[in-house]
Amino acid sequence: MGGLNEILDRMAAAAERADRDQDEVRLVAVTKTATPGAIRAVYDAGHRDFGENREAGLVAGVELLPGDARWHMIGRMQGNKVRKVRPIVSLLHSLDRPELAGYWAKGPGPWPPVLIQVNIGGDPNKAGVSPEGTPGLVEVAAGRGLDVVGLMTVPPQAQSPEESRPLFRAMALLRERLASDHPGLTELSMGMTDDFEVAVEEGATILRVGRAIFGAFEENQG
Repeated sequence: MGGLNEILDRMAAAAERADRDQDEVRLVAVTKTATPGAIRAVYDAGHRDFGENREAGLVAGVELLPGDARWHMIGRMQGNKVRKVRPIVSLLHSLDRPELAGYWAKGPGPWPPVLIQVNIGGDPNKAGVSPEGTPGLVEVAAGRGLDVVGLMTVPPQAQSPEESRPLFRAMALLRERLASDHPGLTELSMGMTDDFEVAVEEGATILRVGRAIFGAFEENQG
């Protein structure tokens, strides 16, 4: 698995540059455009964290892999999809509104933990609560009994990874401020194929990488 191993090596190098323990950073392999064969190959290489942004893809992935795979919902959730998604994920990355907190907390708990999605760049094309609205959404979700374990963001499209650095840094500062009142907020889900090394350097604890992992696999198969 050249693509997977290369990403892990680059993660380790970025962690070393930032004087961080590489074990502090988890890699979620995003399966959105991957074939079943590629997903299974990444699993067979020892990887266990997988992410999907669609309910149908998530259900298909759960059926494809053994039960020790951990699935992450990283896309925007519709309330009517929660009932299918909630029992099969280990973490929801995209809690972006009070209504979704209500849907996620319906029925008997405990429910899978959640991350608050923050639109850190104010991009109208991206989902997420504003930085100013984040403390209020954390309070709403925690008040519903949800286990809020951190924050997530998708920064605006950038010409270079360095353009995302100040936004990742702002996310890290926001998490730090919120953690003074909510010490359980330890996770920062940020960084994808084009900018994950900068994200590691700025404090990411979860990376969401798809193309750099599965694209390499498909090229090798071709």
